[in-house]
Amino acid sequence: MRSNAPEGFLDKIQKEALQVAKEMLAKFIETRTVSPNTFAEVFPSVYGVICATLRRDASCEAPRGPGQEDA
Repeated sequence: MRSNAPEGFLDKIQKEALQVAKEMLAKFIETRTVSPNTFAEVFPSVYGVICATLRRDASCEAPRGPGQEDA
């Protein structure tokens, strides 16, 4: 999926992944799971996983647990 935005601009999924990764890592720092010193080391991995997940699951359907049926 290619974006029509000029080169260098983030597409919608990249922006969403960036926002989610930022919020997650802020919480990780608050809970001392990640330190500010390791932020630069951890951020690319977290962002990459979130972005890949959003692209793979672009339908954004809520996951269903066992025994849940279509409404």
